[in-house]
Amino acid sequence: MTARPAILWTRIRNEKMAKGIVFTGKNQAHLESVELPALKPTEVRGRTMVTLISPGTEFAWLGGEAFPIRPGYAAIFEAEELGAAVVGIEVGDRLFCMGPHQNMQQVDCNYVLKVPPELPAEIAVLARLAGVSMTTLMTTKARPGDRVVVAGGGPVGYLAAQLFRLSGYDVSVVDPDPVRRRQVESGGVGNVYASMPLDNEQIAGKVALVVDCSGHEGAVLDGCRIVRPHGEVVLVGVPWRRLTEIHAHDILHAVFNNFVHLRSGWEWEVPILARSFKWEELLEGYNNTPQSVFSGFEKILAWLADDRIHAAGLIRRISPANPAAAYETLKARGFEEPFIVFDWNLSSEI
Repeated sequence: MTARPAILWTRIRNEKMAKGIVFTGKNQAHLESVELPALKPTEVRGRTMVTLISPGTEFAWLGGEAFPIRPGYAAIFEAEELGAAVVGIEVGDRLFCMGPHQNMQQVDCNYVLKVPPELPAEIAVLARLAGVSMTTLMTTKARPGDRVVVAGGGPVGYLAAQLFRLSGYDVSVVDPDPVRRRQVESGGVGNVYASMPLDNEQIAGKVALVVDCSGHEGAVLDGCRIVRPHGEVVLVGVPWRRLTEIHAHDILHAVFNNFVHLRSGWEWEVPILARSFKWEELLEGYNNTPQSVFSGFEKILAWLADDRIHAAGLIRRISPANPAAAYETLKARGFEEPFIVFDWNLSSEI
C-alpha cells in the first residue's frame, strides 16, 4: 500500500468544529457547536448528508434526567478526510454509520459501510431501524413459511414486517392506528389488523413468532395467547411506561399454559462485528459467528438498494436548523410519515 503524503496527515490531525443537536434539559433541544477531536489513524471524517430520528429513544432522552445529551441514531455522510491507516475507503464515498445528529461525522472505519451508489441517502439511513428487528430474524426458531405476527406498525414494526416478509414468512401486522395500517398495507403486507386476531381460527394457535414492536403490555399478553405451543414472543419494543392495569400473573398464566418462549429482542444479542473462527480461542468461549449487527446492516442496505424493502412515500426530510420545533411536531404526531430524517443540506445556517 502506498503511504499517504505526510503533509496530508499533518493537515487532517487538526481539530475541527461541527454543529450538532444537543438536549440541554427536559424537552429542550438546541443546535450547538461541537468540537471534533484530532482524527485517529483508523478514522474517517466527512460532511453529514442525513441523520435518522429514533422517536422512542430520543423522546425518552428528552424526558429524562441526565443532560446534556448529544442524540443520534444513524447517519449517512460523505468521506472527506481519511486517517493514515484507513483502507478500502476513498474520498467521496458515501458511508453509513451509527452517528449523532450533527453536520460532520467522525467514525472508526471498522464501523462504517459503503452506501450502494444508486441508493438515496434518506432511504439508506433506514438500515439502522431495520437492524433492530434483524437480530430477531437472525436468532428466531421460526422458519420461512411460518406465521409471524408483528405487533405495532410504527417505524420499527413497519421495517420488521418488511424483513420477515422478504425472508419468506407469512406476515401479519397488528396496530390500532388506521394511518399506520394503511402504510403497512402500502408496503405489500396484506394481513393487517386493528387488534390481535385471537378469534381467527386460521391464525390463533398457529403463529410461530410474535415480534412485539409496541412496548405495550397488552400486545405482549395477546401475543402470548395467539402463538402456537412452544411459539416465541420476542420483546423488541421498549416498554417505556405502564399503559394498562394488566397484572404480571396474566402474562405468566399465558406463558405457562401455552408453553410460550417469551424473550428479549435485545438488538445487541449478536456481536457488532463478525469474527472468523479460530481454534486458539478455545479458552475465550468461541465468540465466533458469521452473523453480526453490521452484517445485518450490510444485507439491509443491499435490499434497500434493490427496492425489496418498500419505503417510497414514507420518509419526511426536515431541516435540523430548529430541532426544538421538529421534536414538538413529531411528538404531536404532526408528521404522517413514519420515518423522519434530518437533511443537513436543507439549511444554509449550518
